[in-house]
Amino acid sequence: MVTTNPYGDVELTPRGMRALAHPVRVAILSRLQWDGPSTATALAPLVGATPSVTSWHLRHLAEHGLVTDADVESDGRQRWWQAAGRGFRFVPTADDAGRDAATLLERVLFDQAEGLPGRWASEVEPLLEDEWRQSAGLSNTSFLATASELSEIESAIEQLLAPYVLRKGDSVTEPGARVVRMLRYVLPESAEVAESTDAADEAGA
Repeated sequence: MVTTNPYGDVELTPRGMRALAHPVRVAILSRLQWDGPSTATALAPLVGATPSVTSWHLRHLAEHGLVTDADVESDGRQRWWQAAGRGFRFVPTADDAGRDAATLLERVLFDQAEGLPGRWASEVEPLLEDEWRQSAGLSNTSFLATASELSEIESAIEQLLAPYVLRKGDSVTEPGARVVRMLRYVLPESAEVAESTDAADEAGA
């Protein structure tokens, strides 16, 4: 398991990306990261699979370093699992296999996250106090940047968030603190779109 990033996330190889690129496996890993150690039997109804299928997916995730055996007290009749890291991350490698693996996993993750804002807006937001509502909700900002500048922006955001990410799950935390989920979609335009926009701007000048 490689964790050279500010959050201590597991960094996936192309093989790891392909291994995780399955809705049930992503759901299993998400549950373990958010809820802590569990068993295949307990996870099964939460991820929409049978205990035996869930167990198979867990073993597959373990082969790629995403989950490990959990050190918990048990009667020995069931195997307990835990996430290997607080999160995971991946970067497409400069070859077709790496790009294809990253695209495959990205699509699964986009599908999984698609319904989160709507569920939050209908189920959670109505229950929030005003002080929490003031900082909650959707932010949709467009800006101009080079590829290297965007990398610097992403790095700065991670450095800012790292102390808060790392204290999630600690036994001692700030009074009044709550878990906050931040969805950050980074969606650069393609070169073709940028060129057509520039041409349209020049024509209208």
